[in-house]
Amino acid sequence: MAIKKRCLPWDWTNTDGAGHKGVPWAMDKVSFKGPLRSVSNWNTWTPPELKGRAPFRPMVRTEAQLNGEDWNRIQSTKENIIHFFNEPERAGITPERAGDIWQKKMLPLRAKHGKKLVSPSCASDKAGQDWIHKWMGLVSKHPPDFLGLHYYGTDGTKAIDYLQSMHNRHPHTPVILSEFASISRDYNEVLGFTVQVVNWMDQKDWIYEYALFGCMRQVADSFVSPAAQLMKPDGSFTDLMWKYMSDQPMHR
Repeated sequence: MAIKKRCLPWDWTNTDGAGHKGVPWAMDKVSFKGPLRSVSNWNTWTPPELKGRAPFRPMVRTEAQLNGEDWNRIQSTKENIIHFFNEPERAGITPERAGDIWQKKMLPLRAKHGKKLVSPSCASDKAGQDWIHKWMGLVSKHPPDFLGLHYYGTDGTKAIDYLQSMHNRHPHTPVILSEFASISRDYNEVLGFTVQVVNWMDQKDWIYEYALFGCMRQVADSFVSPAAQLMKPDGSFTDLMWKYMSDQPMHR
């Protein structure tokens, strides 16, 4: 039986609406019989094409989601895991500001509604590490249920070392790697990185879930690699996507 730790980062542009033409039909081709167990889209709203086939991971991505319809959806969601802030260190949000919001807005979701909460997910550079370590210290009396992390690079061993070091620093908080990918432009290198890191994570009980970036028709920016995409421009899936959702062990 496949180890079910994988989240599918299903970009919001795959969903019809908001003035664009999506590819919602592609969700019908996603198999949740293997290691895939959840879906995210960096938003508070659930992709309607998911049709209840797997849990959705709503996210309070920025301060904008703390009000209005977004916050109403967060408060009323039936989903049990909620992500809090995406790379806040790059959005000008201080650990102190995020700590205050955590106390006032996020913790009541756990106390009143039984939700499990993911810490802010920071980049793996020094600024991101410094930010999350400080924030974890500020909320130590009411820590998150999961430590959210991101990792991009080309060396699988360095990715593993980073994850292990973060676990050593916060050993009592299971990890959700909410974004990771190789940034190599060579597909063989991308595949080698992904296979190495995924197979290692599958054996670590302190890694709860991980999401390979990303399932979208166009690359998000010039930093991410076209060779690491899970979707082609026409909405069909890449070889890497088929491997990511296969019930067979991931291999080169």
